[in-house]
Amino acid sequence: MQDFFGAIGLVLVIEGLVYGGFPGFARKLAAEVLSLPENALRIAGLVAIAAGVGIVWLIRGG
Repeated sequence: MQDFFGAIGLVLVIEGLVYGGFPGFARKLAAEVLSLPENALRIAGLVAIAAGVGIVWLIRGG
């Protein structure tokens, strides 16, 4: 459970860096996401999940 909360904290740090450090970029990115078709967002999300699982697997000594 400690790893889970550590991962959530890391996600919040990364999002905070984007929103706090580059607010114009964050707005532009949000507008781009709204214009993408749903299927493209779904594929991007699945790719992100697979990459995240792969990274965690490699770090854990998979």
